[in-house]
Amino acid sequence: MKKYDIAAYVWPSYTGDEPRSRIFWPEGYGEWQTVKAMTARFPGHQWPRKPRWGYVNEADPYVMEMQIEAAVSHGVNVFIYDWYWYDNRPFLENCLNDGFLAARNNHKMKFYLMWANHTAESLWDKRTSECKVPIWDGAVNRETFNGIVHRTIEKYFSHPSYYKIDGKPVYMLFDLENLVRGFGGVQQTLDAIEYFREETIKAGYPGLCLHLTIRSRQYMQRMLDAETDIFTFINKVGFDGVTHYQFVDFAYMGRPYPVILEDVKREWEYIDANINAPYYPQVSVGWDATPRFITKEIYQICTENTPENVQKGFELAKQYLDEKHPDRHPLLTVNSWNEWTESSYLEPDDLYGYGYLETIKKVFLDE
Repeated sequence: MKKYDIAAYVWPSYTGDEPRSRIFWPEGYGEWQTVKAMTARFPGHQWPRKPRWGYVNEADPYVMEMQIEAAVSHGVNVFIYDWYWYDNRPFLENCLNDGFLAARNNHKMKFYLMWANHTAESLWDKRTSECKVPIWDGAVNRETFNGIVHRTIEKYFSHPSYYKIDGKPVYMLFDLENLVRGFGGVQQTLDAIEYFREETIKAGYPGLCLHLTIRSRQYMQRMLDAETDIFTFINKVGFDGVTHYQFVDFAYMGRPYPVILEDVKREWEYIDANINAPYYPQVSVGWDATPRFITKEIYQICTENTPENVQKGFELAKQYLDEKHPDRHPLLTVNSWNEWTESSYLEPDDLYGYGYLETIKKVFLDE
């Protein structure tokens, strides 16, 4: 039976161990504060939702041991940790460092980092989320980047559970625009990435497997002048893989899930035609970010994202890998393990129980 690497993004905010997180969630247990406070905004709104496992501290290694067992038994064998560097130091690392890396069974699954280098805005604090007030800039200069490179190689790449493809540690970048802005230009960005590759090889690895999360072409093009095409730039960098973080990055989500999947098919075809790097299909569970806002205004809300319909998304990704790209590494990404306040998570709740996890098991393990 073919083995797939099913990698779920982890939003590491469900812990009270990071003092600076109280800027956004002053009660002291991370974004669970927002989840617990959410109520229905209109008749039929599928909130409030309660986690089947309770409002656990995901920086607790015993909690993470339980989550690892649940994940791998359903086919989720990789965690992609959203990783942050703000205010000249790491932010929200506790979930990974104190939870996953301290779990006694972390040898059962892999992990890798996605540097979420977007600017931290007041989005996480629903008291001010409408204002989009910048808290910390996500762009860094070259000196800071060099420090991040060495810390990443020494602290994470060396861990036996770090995810690799052909022996190369996988590392993902989130915000290409911020990367270029911080370095001061396109050529400086190319130089910095080449440095990362060289340092990874010096550390004894055959190379760096550098991935990028992409968004709509119109969004990404903002970072470049009119003469430089975004896809041309992505191809020039020589990324080893691309994927998405969420369907909302390219599709309007205020529709039924099966309808959105039609846009997903077209997006994957478009990427195949324009980007040289292999695309690793991404499947989102849903979308409803209203828990992060106080206003009564209704934003995009995905409907009909039942486990039965989301199963069609996983089947689409499996078909893409098996039939269109059978020689490609069988990796797919999932949004997400625990994005509760965006209503796109695999963790069991009081709405569908273990339904989404059972769907992955059905598609990828129960052949």
